[in-house]
Amino acid sequence: MSRPLVITDCDEVLLYMVRHFRDWLGEEHGVDFLLNGDPFVQSFRRRDSNAVVSEAEMWDYLNLFFDGEMDRQTAIPGAVEAIAELQREADLVVLTNLLDHRNESRTRQLQALGVNAPVYTNQGPKGGALARIVAEHQPGRVVFIDDIAKHHASVMDTMPGVHRLHFCGEPAIAPHIPCAHSAGHAHARIDTWDAALPWLLETLHGETA
Repeated sequence: MSRPLVITDCDEVLLYMVRHFRDWLGEEHGVDFLLNGDPFVQSFRRRDSNAVVSEAEMWDYLNLFFDGEMDRQTAIPGAVEAIAELQREADLVVLTNLLDHRNESRTRQLQALGVNAPVYTNQGPKGGALARIVAEHQPGRVVFIDDIAKHHASVMDTMPGVHRLHFCGEPAIAPHIPCAHSAGHAHARIDTWDAALPWLLETLHGETA
């Protein structure tokens, strides 16, 4: 039988992102970014005027961050070690929602932190991209890891046989984001690698439902 396949997101799963984005916004642009609620809904305010940053400006800042500031990002505790352990048991790829021209920089970023894995870039819901990856690899079993609930719903709709773990490693936002497990779109919700790795290994070996 073919080796199982792990398809994992990057930001807030392998690497911290929003905390570094917040710091950069404050240092370079005088924008306060609150992390004590939904991080991308009315969470940006200009420090000098308290004016809300528009959605278009938010996307401009995100693009600037990913074009020039990815080196700020640090690994979530336990992530690099867990990926190495998973790669002993399965093939592993990273499916990240970035524009395609950032694929190479994301690959280099992960390699510098000790994660050596193929990177697939995507825009929008991830179900279609995941289906293409599965068709390419023809694995015996598939596990999907992501911090965004809508991606779990997309994967469930596209390939319901995929095992889905909702994981958000940023404690400032984890309690506030919609939960795919509560919604019935993920098989489990675990937010630390110490707890997630045993579940993932059991799932890869068919020891969980």
